[in-house]
Amino acid sequence: MNVTRGFSGRPRVDRPGLPPGQYDAGDDWPVLSAEVTPDLTPADWTFRIDGLVRRPSSWDWDAAHALPASVYEGDIHCVTSWSKFGVRFGGVSLDVFLEAAGPLPEATHVVAYAHTGYTTNLPLADLTGGRAWVAWEFDGRPLAPEHGGPARLLVPHLYFWKSAKWVAGLHLLDHDEPGFWEQNGYHQRGNPWEEQRFSGD
Repeated sequence: MNVTRGFSGRPRVDRPGLPPGQYDAGDDWPVLSAEVTPDLTPADWTFRIDGLVRRPSSWDWDAAHALPASVYEGDIHCVTSWSKFGVRFGGVSLDVFLEAAGPLPEATHVVAYAHTGYTTNLPLADLTGGRAWVAWEFDGRPLAPEHGGPARLLVPHLYFWKSAKWVAGLHLLDHDEPGFWEQNGYHQRGNPWEEQRFSGD
């Protein structure tokens, strides 16, 4: 596991929009990864949606960038207790990708997987309705590799381990299937406002 300063937390200072148990990281963006940062270029990056869909679909870098652009402006929250306010990510809404693939009615859950092999599970409902993105820009610049560049999943209303770095695809299922951290004691959903950090929370 790769950890930079910020993992151990800081004294909490209450402010509007800060979930319980979190602190404001300010200008810092701590790096926490389960794997070594890969040497993944935009030319090597692909994204696929398969499983319980009508049209299994894949995009390379150029095809994904040809889709309608979308921006997320708001906050992100890490299970390790830091929150970062007023961030701006650019990419494409996951709704656009999912519409192309056509989820079947029985699809209820998703396993998101990375080019590194990392996985995380999410309810499909947490990825629709303008609440999730494939993001490749941060503050108007290409997303840095240590933060998931060239592209990562972005699900900002859940703890940030659900926003898989170096995202490679989504596999749609009719049941929940735990990913890497979920198999190692983390919560299946990860809602910051309910402090769903660990199994049983």
